[in-house]
Order: sequence, then C-alpha cells, then structure tokens
Amino acid sequence: MTRAAPMTELAWLGATLLLALALTVAVTLPSGAPPFETIYVLFKGGLGSVSKFGRVLAVWVPLTLCAVGLLVPFTARLWNIGVEGQVIMGAIFCTAALRPYDAGGAAQIIIALGAGVLGGALWALLAGLLRVFGRVHEIFSGLGLNFVALGVTLWLIFGPWKRPGVASMSGTQPLDVSLWLPRLGSMTVSWVGLALALAVLALIYILLLRSEWGLKLRAVGENPKAATLFALGPRRRLLQAFMVCGGAAGLAGAIQVLGVYHRLLPAISSSYGYTALLVGMMASFRLGPVPFICLFFAVLNVGSIQLPLQLGLDSSLSGVIQGVMVLSVFIVHGLRLWLRQRKEAG
Repeated sequence: MTRAAPMTELAWLGATLLLALALTVAVTLPSGAPPFETIYVLFKGGLGSVSKFGRVLAVWVPLTLCAVGLLVPFTARLWNIGVEGQVIMGAIFCTAALRPYDAGGAAQIIIALGAGVLGGALWALLAGLLRVFGRVHEIFSGLGLNFVALGVTLWLIFGPWKRPGVASMSGTQPLDVSLWLPRLGSMTVSWVGLALALAVLALIYILLLRSEWGLKLRAVGENPKAATLFALGPRRRLLQAFMVCGGAAGLAGAIQVLGVYHRLLPAISSSYGYTALLVGMMASFRLGPVPFICLFFAVLNVGSIQLPLQLGLDSSLSGVIQGVMVLSVFIVHGLRLWLRQRKEAG
C-alpha cells in the first residue's frame, strides 16, 4: 500500500501535465504561435540568466506570502477572496508609516514592514467580522473590500499623497534609497524579502500542521456546531485565521513598496492576490506544492515579457497558459473523484 500510493500520485500528476501540454497546444495554435517554441521562450525568459532569475524571485516572494496565507482560512473552509485588497492595504499602511521620514535605516524599515502586516490583518479582520457577525459571505465581502482598497489607493495617489506639482498613475513620491530593502547581490530581489517569505512559510507549516491551534482550526472547519459544543471558540478562531492570512498578504504589500517599486502605485498588488487563489486551487490547498507552483507561475510572469519581443505575441498569453494549468488540475481531479465513486458504488 505504501509503495502503490506514491506511484498512483505520480501517475495522476503525469496525466495532469500531459493534459496541460495538450490544452496549451490547442490554445496557442489559433494565434499562430508555435506551441513548443512559445513554452521554450517563456521559460528561457524567466530562467535564462541570473538577472532574470532574480526577477522571478522578486515575483515569487509576494506570491508565496499570499498563497501560503490563504491556506490558513481555507483550513477553516473559508474563501478569503479579499486577499488582493489586503495586499493593497498593507502597501498603504507601509507607505503611511514612512511618510514622516525623508530618509532612514533599519528601524524605519522594520516599522514599515510591521505597519504593512497590521494593515493587511485589520483589513482581513473586517471581512472576518462581516462573515462571523454579519453573516455576509466572505466571497462577497472580500470582493467588495478589494474595490474599496483600490479606491483608497487611487484617492491617496491623486489626493493627499500626490507628488509635488503632479498627480499621475506613476504613484507617490519615490522613497529615499536608504529606505529600500537591501538586494541579494546584483539581483533585483531583496534578501530580506526572501528571508521573510521563508520564515512565514515555516510559521504557517508549524501553525497548521504542528500546533494545537491548527488542529482546532481544522475541527472548526470540519464541524462548526461540534466545535461550539466542545468550546473550541469557532468565532474567535475564524477571525484569527483571517488575520493571519491578512498579515501575510499585508507583508507582501509592504515588500512591494520597500523592495520592488519603492513607492505606492495603483497596481501595487500586481494581482498576486488573485493569482494566489489559482495557486491554492492548483495545490489542492496543501502546503507542500505551494512554493513550487508559485515558482512556476513566477517564471511564466517574468518570461511573458519575451513573448512580444521574440514571437510578436501578446504577453497575456502567459495568463492563458496559467489558466490552462489550473483547468487541467480540475479536470483530472474531477475524473479521479468520478472513478473513485464508481469503484465504491461497484
């Protein structure tokens, strides 16, 4: 049994990859793009040099923070669709914490990172309160709060925080170099951001899989009524799950400000919150595959820049390929469940 199970998992994984390859070919052919060359250009564009790999890691950090954070509320069977807004709010709080400083150092950077975590956690708490006490489904409240967060960002950029003499989509006044996160050698990624992403990954692993808190959170997700009877405090734990996820997303937003763009932009989140949802679904909301799927998506994200340059294709094709990958997982997973049900019925 123990040997057969890994072999079965590998067989289903191989079926998923084959289906994804077939669907990718089907998608690229109508656009006149050579499918295998397109895939080669995508991966070479993300892994072809040290500088390109540095950009991949710069994408991997916030995407991984959002994706692993999402696992916490999902353990309680909650869909935190508002993670996109929590990234944005983390970036806003981070920028606000730096407004009094024209320059600074480690202390100011730590304060800004903490403010980012706080901003994301509070914004997620609001969605949690609407869910727990207002009985507003987290999908609807999350989507609404995403739009509110984006609206607040635009108001700040074109209003109170506009650059001297100009207000544009280019964002707020750039931060002083002393407030930037230090980079890893000559690469664009910050070693501080990488260290924080790995630390959060380890923390989520401990919380969900090696702690009593994670065990009780799973119990709340499996049977909220029984959790109430056994005095597990389901409301409190649901709010905590939202806040942990929001804190991770807020940290991602702060890293976007301090380590990538060095200012607040309208598109500061780069849609990593929505992409993280795809990552979670593709990983079946298991922690182990998440960092690797995030790396795969980061390579596609960076490599897509080469599509219009080398093949004359629109860079949005990489997003289509990401969707094809997720669709392949759903198709194979559905087929697997159907075969299992037929076997049990027989």
